[in-house]
Amino acid sequence: MESKIEKAVALFKEGYNCAQAVFVAFSDVTGLDEKTALMLSSSFGGGMGRMREVCGAVSGMFMVAGQLYGYASPTDNDTKKEHYALIQRMAAKFREENGSIICRELLGIDSDGATPTKRTDEFYKKRPCVELVKTCAEIMDEIIAEKGL
Repeated sequence: MESKIEKAVALFKEGYNCAQAVFVAFSDVTGLDEKTALMLSSSFGGGMGRMREVCGAVSGMFMVAGQLYGYASPTDNDTKKEHYALIQRMAAKFREENGSIICRELLGIDSDGATPTKRTDEFYKKRPCVELVKTCAEIMDEIIAEKGL
């Protein structure tokens, strides 16, 4: 059976964006069908629409955490506080391993337009995105192991 980490990496290598790769890899536990998960996370690739803001893989990881452990009531401040603390802890772990959660800082480039970069061998040599996707899937796996479903 393919692990969620392997699935996230495989999805990214198939051409899905970083957010989609992480979010969809966990769709079996979030309860979303893959098409819905793909559509919902499609805007977050490339640091939100290739604007190079928050890393898409990080956004995908946060989306999984929200689906599994988030809150639905605007007045449930205890659950909200607990969820935000979880998100901050996940971000800190990613930042500790990679130096930042900001796409442009991770890649060393500013926004380079809306056109997706062609996925070639050169792309994979220059960009750490596969490893960033892997890291987010690993962190999410650790959280699920700790907190359960």
